[in-house]
Amino acid sequence: MPLDQKPASAQPSADSGPDRTGGQGAVDEAADGVTAVADDGTAASVPGHAWDVRQAGPWTHRDLAANGARFHIAELGKGPLVLLVHGWPEYWWAWRHQLTALAEAGYRAVAVDLRGVGGSDRTPRGYDPGNLALDITGVIRSLGERRAHLVGHASGGTLSWVAAVMRPSVIQSLTVVSAAHPRDLRRALLTDRRQMAAFDHVLGFQRPWIPERRLVADDGELVGRYLDAWTGRNQLDRAAVAAYRQAIQIPSTAHCSIEPYRWLLRSMARPDGIQFARRMKKPITAPTLHVQGAADPVLLSHTALGGGEYVAAPYRWRLLPGIGHFPHEEAPEEFTSELLDWIGRHKD
Repeated sequence: MPLDQKPASAQPSADSGPDRTGGQGAVDEAADGVTAVADDGTAASVPGHAWDVRQAGPWTHRDLAANGARFHIAELGKGPLVLLVHGWPEYWWAWRHQLTALAEAGYRAVAVDLRGVGGSDRTPRGYDPGNLALDITGVIRSLGERRAHLVGHASGGTLSWVAAVMRPSVIQSLTVVSAAHPRDLRRALLTDRRQMAAFDHVLGFQRPWIPERRLVADDGELVGRYLDAWTGRNQLDRAAVAAYRQAIQIPSTAHCSIEPYRWLLRSMARPDGIQFARRMKKPITAPTLHVQGAADPVLLSHTALGGGEYVAAPYRWRLLPGIGHFPHEEAPEEFTSELLDWIGRHKD
């Protein structure tokens, strides 16, 4: 049975649609309640209104079943399917800029909440990369599509690499953002002290229960600090940071969202981890765009560099100067331009 996933009590939404925040101190009205963002960027309580991950906007929200679980999606537009997969500590809202731009360009844009996050099921098990990648390809099938352009950021990017290996016929093109190929990441975490130090938060996640408590304490204040520290010259807007702080407080989210990181390190010497690494040797046949922020302090650029070694198809490496861990939010216009150009080249 899924774990409890009711929203935290009486917390406001951080935004209710693209370009509707009105800046700091703005108040937005949405179908599910009222959002208040204080001058310091934190969410202020609005009595009688519960925070909801289903922020209003031009998109539609719905749930669908895939791989034995229920997944929440936000959908906009018609045309070839582009599936957008968020990273940690974000949820579908991370792709708000790309949803509208892709729809305007003639695509069916769908942003999904990963298992254990946002509006999707929080199951007690199933957080290994193989199963999570099957969630992604299962969502594509549940959307009634045979193939999709897959876009993944950070942990969602790692899963996109895996999905392209496990179900190559389903992936029309691949765009990976701030995510090294799983074999490159494994190698770096075993041999590169700089990358190990950059993943100190992941090392901290290995303790039982303490990380969950720290993540939800003080209205998700630690998540806000992570987000600020992981960006480059363009900080995330305060309303977005407030939204991610709220999302981590939904019961069971802190636990479920870090379970993949626990698997990552704990499986290093286990048979399942070694077998997974061997499986990832299989060449990727989807045309691949690999986007990396040069100022990313979490996934270092030299760790990400070299993913093309595993791609037996057109491959493009794009390093964005001054950009940190969230290119799609720090430089949405530049990133979206790269994305549209890439998927436009590989429509057929």
